Amino acid sequence: MQGKRILIGISGGIAAYKVCEVLSALAKQGFEVRAILTQAAQAFITPLTVSTLCRHPAYTDDMFWQATHDRPLHIELGEWADLFVLAPLTANTLAKLVYGMADNLLTNTVLASTCPVLLAPAMNTDMWEQPLVQQNWQAIQTQARMHSLAPSAGVLACDRVGTGRMAEPATILAHIESLLYTKGQRDLVGKHILLSAGGTREFLDPVRFLGNPSTGKMGIALAQAALHRGATVTLVHTLGATLAALPGVRSLAVTSADEMQQALFTCFPDADWIIMAAAVADVKPASYSPEKLPKRSLPSTLSLKPVPDILTALAALKQPHQKLIGFAAQSGDIVAPALEKLQRKKLDAIAANPIDQPDSGFGSESNQAVFLDEQGRKQVVAPCSKLQMAHQLLDFVQALS
Repeated sequence: MQGKRILIGISGGIAAYKVCEVLSALAKQGFEVRAILTQAAQAFITPLTVSTLCRHPAYTDDMFWQATHDRPLHIELGEWADLFVLAPLTANTLAKLVYGMADNLLTNTVLASTCPVLLAPAMNTDMWEQPLVQQNWQAIQTQARMHSLAPSAGVLACDRVGTGRMAEPATILAHIESLLYTKGQRDLVGKHILLSAGGTREFLDPVRFLGNPSTGKMGIALAQAALHRGATVTLVHTLGATLAALPGVRSLAVTSADEMQQALFTCFPDADWIIMAAAVADVKPASYSPEKLPKRSLPSTLSLKPVPDILTALAALKQPHQKLIGFAAQSGDIVAPALEKLQRKKLDAIAANPIDQPDSGFGSESNQAVFLDEQGRKQVVAPCSKLQMAHQLLDFVQALS
């Protein structure tokens, strides 16, 4: 991803301050970052701030009209960008985009570019809910290269509680990473992808349980990647998963393996692909106490019983059009146990990932894996972000015959 060119267009809204975090993160990750500020944006953040974070001078309308470049500035910037991000997108700039207006450097550059455009609106709730603004928002999304991050609800700068908050920087950064990987292609439109994430908890009493260190980050990355590529996504996740805001994803929270199985069975008939990234327990306490056990009453030997084998049960229900993919978190030799699991549970594919390597496995921001399928294909995934690994797994599943 390093060396990719990202152009950020900043309009005049209080949410402009959030863009500073986006600019800083992208520059630190090795991206080439340029930014355009509208005249109104400069009332909220300065060109000096933006240029410092980008490690490059910021572009303003004054530079546009002075025509100090060898080529028209909007043409040069439009051709330079691999991705154009408009954040915050105001009602004013949104309306200009819908009608093809070009009265400043930002709007001229949008028209002079052909790369994917990511839109992150931000405005007062009453403004956002105006029929004309909603009409414009729906209209702009009919354009193939426009990708949207709808605002979320919360307390706004005007003290109003409602919808209008710009997407958080982490959400914007994840969508940027996806768009750079896919080049804006929505190749999973029409697919319904059912995912599981996080580690299940099997309780001995109300405060003690058998569990594992899974945070659900891999499953959440898969949900983001699938959503960004146009799929309908349902995510069954444990309460312990660090679930980020995923607008557009149907989210079902569970705790135990029994609850996860019930939720997955309910959603299973409508799914095209089922990817089990959750770390489901193998056993649970043989008995459960509804009241906390005193320390002196804890058994010296804990009796256990197996939990439902969700993957095997789903494989028995699988229809010809469905694909079932599992995960195998392993130490040491990761391929042989994963291949045995693939065959024993009659899966279409499996992702084997190491838990004994640096920056891989439970709780990490990155991962690595070996993908295997029932036809003998094998793909080694070098260490990368979990979102990039998610996209590679989706590519691998898409290639299944």
